[in-house]
Amino acid sequence: MKPIITIEYCPKCHWLLRAAYMAQEILTTFADEVAAVTLQPSEVNGRFTIRIADKKVFDRKEYGGFAEIKEIKQIIRDVVAPGKSLGHTDTPAHHQS
Repeated sequence: MKPIITIEYCPKCHWLLRAAYMAQEILTTFADEVAAVTLQPSEVNGRFTIRIADKKVFDRKEYGGFAEIKEIKQIIRDVVAPGKSLGHTDTPAHHQS
């Protein structure tokens, strides 16, 4: 069964556009590996998290800001399709957690 990815974003911070952009990138890259990407307005101010199924894989506060889309794709790939090549996106991340 393909996983559902949920992007929870803070509407008061006006992060809907960022969340929608990330959803589009995830769906384009992982069209065969994921069932859906959902956008969920958060009731918590400043929240921006990404979950695969119910497992949190990215949190803006824990990370110290927003990750670049290539890093998000690497994080998601490592969970949903570990053997998948991301091409030029597979270069080392600039930010190490």
